[in-house]
Amino acid sequence: MTVIAQAGFHVVAPDQRGYGRTTGWDGNYDGDISSFGFLNLMKDTLGLVFALGYRSVAAVVGHDFGSPVAAWCSMVRPDVFRSLVMMSGPFTGPPKLPFNTHSAGASSAEPVQPDIHAALAGLPRPRKHYQRYYSTREANEDMSHCPQGVHDFLRAYYHFKSADWKQNQPFPLESWTAPELSKLPKYYIMDRDSGMAETVAAEMPSPSEIADCKWLSEDELAVYSGEYTKVGFQGGLNWYRCQTDPRYSDDLKIFSGMTIDVPSCFISGSSDWGSFQRPGALERMKTTVCTDLVGIHMVEGAGHWVQQECPDEVNQIILQHLI
Repeated sequence: MTVIAQAGFHVVAPDQRGYGRTTGWDGNYDGDISSFGFLNLMKDTLGLVFALGYRSVAAVVGHDFGSPVAAWCSMVRPDVFRSLVMMSGPFTGPPKLPFNTHSAGASSAEPVQPDIHAALAGLPRPRKHYQRYYSTREANEDMSHCPQGVHDFLRAYYHFKSADWKQNQPFPLESWTAPELSKLPKYYIMDRDSGMAETVAAEMPSPSEIADCKWLSEDELAVYSGEYTKVGFQGGLNWYRCQTDPRYSDDLKIFSGMTIDVPSCFISGSSDWGSFQRPGALERMKTTVCTDLVGIHMVEGAGHWVQQECPDEVNQIILQHLI
């Protein structure tokens, strides 16, 4: 933020709905989670811009789940969000409405996808998708009251998904099938009977590795662990619930066929599986969704937390995109 501000920009990095000390959302598992749908998340971002006294911004930048929020904002309101930077999460565009079924019949509709969750559970080593797990009732309790404590849970989670975990050597998957998805690390395709805290505990870095981690000190991590200890994880988990329940994405079909037409770029770590966890997503973003994609940057020496692991490189890419 400092580097970009020094280049003459006003930089704002809000906590998104459900995280930190944000308010106005239902944190009960059986409560109303509709506010975590993308339409409302777009409204949150637009409302913030207007609240700060601006009618438009030079760019909207999003990492991980912030990436699709940023993408939706720039697609739906290009008059406000004049350029886009996505990190780690390729955007595949709005869901499709069946086209020309009047003439072509039902064959023009999207094909029915196989039950990937049943297929994963049916593997010789039964597995489950992490987003499915994050949508379950027990996920918040498992992580908020895990045996190792929230701080050590987050330390292992950050390490496991970073370039410091040397087994992170991603490659494109061929298809959305259980055998292909099972090639993903266990933080994406979990053992069926394990929770996330248990999954990452096996990859807890050593004390010397923690001391050597310059991109996330213990004091910095304590900010995250302190906030999650206070409020739990359910607010963030509700994002996944809106993604795994089609009732909360059906309204997005009103944008079917739209593209992102503002100047866009994508940044990811070369050791980040996030770019490949959904087969074909990166290619679809490049060839179909973004009509003015000015660059795809795979930063060496970074995993999923590219803006933290390699901040100098990320700053330079963003500044080149803005200036």
